[in-house]
Amino acid sequence: MLIAERVQTIADTLTPAERRLVKEIIAKPRDVALGTAGELARRSGVHEATASRLARKLGFETYAGFRDAIRDEFIVKTDPALRVRRTLETSRGHGMLEMLVQQEIEALTRLSSYVDEERLAAAAAALSDRRRIFIFARGNAETLAVLMNRRLRRMAFETVLVGGDSRDIAEQILSMGSDDALLVFAFRRQPRAYVPLIERAGKVGAVSVVVSGTVGPSLSPKADHLLAAPRAGDADAFQTLTVPMAICNGLILSMAQSDEMRSLSSLEQLGELIGELQGR
Repeated sequence: MLIAERVQTIADTLTPAERRLVKEIIAKPRDVALGTAGELARRSGVHEATASRLARKLGFETYAGFRDAIRDEFIVKTDPALRVRRTLETSRGHGMLEMLVQQEIEALTRLSSYVDEERLAAAAAALSDRRRIFIFARGNAETLAVLMNRRLRRMAFETVLVGGDSRDIAEQILSMGSDDALLVFAFRRQPRAYVPLIERAGKVGAVSVVVSGTVGPSLSPKADHLLAAPRAGDADAFQTLTVPMAICNGLILSMAQSDEMRSLSSLEQLGELIGELQGR
């Protein structure tokens, strides 16, 4: 079982301190794999005993065993990112734009270590097979919700963009049923509406898909499909939407590939309608 999957199985029992550890582990697995429990605890701002307790919760007899599992899972997979990092460091400057570009390259290079083709295809298939797709996000992630809403509509999928206050959200998801899907974006922390949304989807039999960052494995209750990968930059500082946008693009293309006739037919009709409306 992968580390992220182990975390998901115990997500509802994690303490706030353990959640901070999880975010650090997902964001910087190489540092964790090559470091000590004390170093991980210091970086996360928790007591060293918390790291050992988390390791046992995840099914490891010792922290060393936990660290070895992280090493086996991530070190080989992240080698391409490490090579990119070393190459960039030889010509590292001090410009803000260059720094951002370097961070994005590193984050995108390691994306497939967290979201592989099988996981992406499974989530895409789950969304493709549904009547409607309800989309929810808060904060900066609303940009991704709008993007997905527009692209899905272009491919003839019926969507519902969920937002507003509690009453608005309740009214919007009231009609959600077993032939629908829920797509949620969650990054820095678990959104306040996350629990009732996932629970509602589970209650009515709708499939749930979550696109997330380092907080993903600790989200509780867990979704049917989780696509989570660290974003570029420090988790406690400025971060961009480049990585989750890449996941979204992968979802859209995978959905289009699974039903190419439907997607191309819809896009062709869209082009014709646009031409008609423009008077051409």
